[in-house]
Amino acid sequence: MPHYLVGIDIGGTFTDCVIVDDRGRMLSTKVPSTPDDFAQGMMHSMRVGAEALGVGLEAFCRGIRFLSHGTTVGTNTIIQKRGARVGLITTRGHEDAIHIMRGSRGHTGKDIRKVVHFPETSKPAPIVPKRLIRGVSERVDCFGEIVVALNEAEAERAIRELVAAGVEAIAICFLWSFRNPRHERRVAEMVKAVAPGLFVTCSVDIAPRWGEYERVTAAALNAYLGPIMTGYLTRLDGALTKLGYRHGLQITQCGGGTISVARAIEAPLLTLDSGPVAGVTASMYLGEAMRDRNIITTDMGGTSFDVSIIHEGKPAYSFISNTDQYEYFLPKVDIQAIGSGGGSLVRVDPAARTMKVGPDSAGAFPGPVAYQRGGTVPTVTDAQLVLGYLDPDNFAGGRLKLDRGAAQRAIEAIAKPLGMDAVECAAGICRIVELQMADLIRKATVEKGYDPRDFVLYAFGGAGPAHAGVFAYELGIRKVIIPQREVASTWCAFGAAAADVLHIYEHTEILATPVPAEHVNRNLARLESEARRRMADEGIARERQRLEFSLDVRHKGQINEVEVPLAASRLPAGYEPRLRADFVKRYEQLYGRGAALPGAQLEIVACRLRARALTPRPKLVRANKLTGAIPRAAVRPPRQIYWSDLKRHRKTPVYDGEALAAGNRIAGPAIVETADTTVVVHPGRRLRVDALGNFELTFAK
Repeated sequence: MPHYLVGIDIGGTFTDCVIVDDRGRMLSTKVPSTPDDFAQGMMHSMRVGAEALGVGLEAFCRGIRFLSHGTTVGTNTIIQKRGARVGLITTRGHEDAIHIMRGSRGHTGKDIRKVVHFPETSKPAPIVPKRLIRGVSERVDCFGEIVVALNEAEAERAIRELVAAGVEAIAICFLWSFRNPRHERRVAEMVKAVAPGLFVTCSVDIAPRWGEYERVTAAALNAYLGPIMTGYLTRLDGALTKLGYRHGLQITQCGGGTISVARAIEAPLLTLDSGPVAGVTASMYLGEAMRDRNIITTDMGGTSFDVSIIHEGKPAYSFISNTDQYEYFLPKVDIQAIGSGGGSLVRVDPAARTMKVGPDSAGAFPGPVAYQRGGTVPTVTDAQLVLGYLDPDNFAGGRLKLDRGAAQRAIEAIAKPLGMDAVECAAGICRIVELQMADLIRKATVEKGYDPRDFVLYAFGGAGPAHAGVFAYELGIRKVIIPQREVASTWCAFGAAAADVLHIYEHTEILATPVPAEHVNRNLARLESEARRRMADEGIARERQRLEFSLDVRHKGQINEVEVPLAASRLPAGYEPRLRADFVKRYEQLYGRGAALPGAQLEIVACRLRARALTPRPKLVRANKLTGAIPRAAVRPPRQIYWSDLKRHRKTPVYDGEALAAGNRIAGPAIVETADTTVVVHPGRRLRVDALGNFELTFAK
């Protein structure tokens, strides 16, 4: 019986499933997402995959060796404000920290107008209303010493009052608890004794770092998601077990790997933004096979455009996240996103005679005007159709017929006030969205000290390959890879199937140098012990375990920290010169040459461990031979396409991308179609099919 690796990614528009068998053959399916119950869309995608394999769903589930699932349930819960009713227990006198927020109200510097002009901003709806916050007498100091004992009578009264108020979850966050979690642990025990079925979370289990506001926010958000995710994941895990799956469902997480269902239920905050991160995981896996060490990943779906960086084979990380203006601590793969997708809506300001594309989206329902589901506002997909990029009779593998006339009429309606015809307007829509994407890539690279010209760009998602040839050229990037042909549109699902199990542990303690290596090593050993214990509980053999240690370091007196990877699991006695050199190199890459202070005292702020467990990996099959002869089956009827570079329509060759052979080369202008995506090869670009089955797009000099 064949065995399968399965990855599933639920997006705002489509649910993607990638199946890889033990011979390396890949199958991808794409079905509409089901926001009312995302599990239905997931099970539907698996059912469609089983049918394509010619087996029943139960037989398919019995043959799965590894199943990983990326979910947007948590993200949608926050966006739609449908989370649990949360109660918060905190240190007396600090009940308002979560409402005070930071001065910028979560806007940081990305929208300077909102940072500077507070009248234009408003605070978000509170995760925890003030009436559901209770302060309790206790105090731990910055050294972890208990200076005021926990008042258990107050704590029990607070718990009972919150339960009586109808809370569905309780978050616990005390000052400096990450230095000594005893009080938080004790209150959690009391909650379980008073209300055994209530979801409870401690800040030390989610964000064990200094920063009261960010830590309390992380705990509150985790509690807000807890009951929703618990029900969803429990039902899903039970359904898969009933169908015969026996290896434990894994959930993709934002740190770049997967976690068990049990851990996802404990810490649902880890699942936020995990879908786009899976695309980075897939790109790292392919990049290793292709020896691409520096990669810009770009994922354009129906709703958003997501960008991340892989440098020297490692993804860029961030440690402060932002959701609905709430900032919180969480180590995660750094993803920059804007609302530019195939479904992004196009609007016109008649007075200024300008167009705006996004950030709001038509989603799957009603979708673009051409979908004929009631949409009336044109989208990027409608513009692609009007230009001729898309085949109205063969969209999504022929599963959906597009109405080109409806798309053209909708675009004509916004083109007329601008003094343009529909085709010029459609070209302008695509140009706007492509420049928006190029600008985001500049921010994700240049602002972190990287030159985009030193990178290969990976373009995936259903809509990304249609635009990558333009925004990559704008940035001076030499090569674009559209990975694995038809799998490119479901690349995040492939990443879920290729991901390792990952647990991240942190210990925060501010240590001014010089500090003995033994002190730091004790902290590293404590993290290792925690990781080994959890992986043993999950049945992960020691030979599968891989540990990666790092330190967060800063100049004494500054707040900007830099993560410095460690070459070994412990520091040698004379570690400081090497640590300083590594710190200065990364610091000056981020902030400019000469920005570091030679000889200045450093502080080690945090120790971090990324504990990985290797999982079965999908095979990438390399072609035995390359050929320049394009198969006759790959040639489709040409069609008239408007090329803005040429400022005219041109009869353009069209190819079936899945029928092209390894080694085939195509000169632009041309269109290469797969079941779920379209690669637009503009004039002056060239496309090649490499030995691994990827499309490689390059630019004529």
